Amino acid sequence: MAYDVEAPKYVRLAQTLQGRIEDGTYAPGTRVPSENQLVQAFGMSRPTVVRALELLKRDGWLESRQGYGTIVRGRPAVVEQKDRRGSAALTRDESRVPGRLVEVGRVPVPARVASALGLPKRAKVLMRRFLVEEDGEPIELVSSYFPASLIEGTELESAAPLSGGTRAHLEARKKVRFDHVTERVSARLPDTGEAQLLGLPDGVPVLSVLVIARDASGQALQASDVLLPADGQELEDTYRLS
Repeated sequence: MAYDVEAPKYVRLAQTLQGRIEDGTYAPGTRVPSENQLVQAFGMSRPTVVRALELLKRDGWLESRQGYGTIVRGRPAVVEQKDRRGSAALTRDESRVPGRLVEVGRVPVPARVASALGLPKRAKVLMRRFLVEEDGEPIELVSSYFPASLIEGTELESAAPLSGGTRAHLEARKKVRFDHVTERVSARLPDTGEAQLLGLPDGVPVLSVLVIARDASGQALQASDVLLPADGQELEDTYRLS
């Protein structure tokens, strides 16, 4: 069973501030609001605000300048260079990548995905499940979920491999625009079907990367659950799509 544990308040605040840096609300070279202003704006304690700012400084988003306050540095180079599982899930060409499409159909939305897509618990969504292989061995299982409102007029329900990736397909067919992605990573035990597809013995965990793609307004367009060997870590990240 998978458990989704909410991030601590200071982490959530850091993510919100990072998002404002990403969207230009806090431009590079400018000062972020003071600790007192952040306490008032978000209704959080000063220790929570201080920890959030320290986290952003540690990761290179902010820096302290004596006599001037906390300054926005902008997007750290390490973030720009980091390999993005989310981008791969959105752009993977099923007709070219080694592997196979193992399932396509409308299914009850999993609870974790329902929350990500903003759907009722009993809603039906379209799932495309693709097994990525390397030298004939399974290395990654990607289950992508789409709201019913985005299915009509697309080839998402086709049992044939999709060319060009789901992002390009939806942007062309539905005239939507993917803007940013959030990744939530957690370790869990796979269900029987997932373990069989990945060739895992009983009791071996997987790393579940829940990739949520949104438009500029924050509306979720697609959620993909990427399963691969687990290392027990948990994190969340948000970044813009070029």
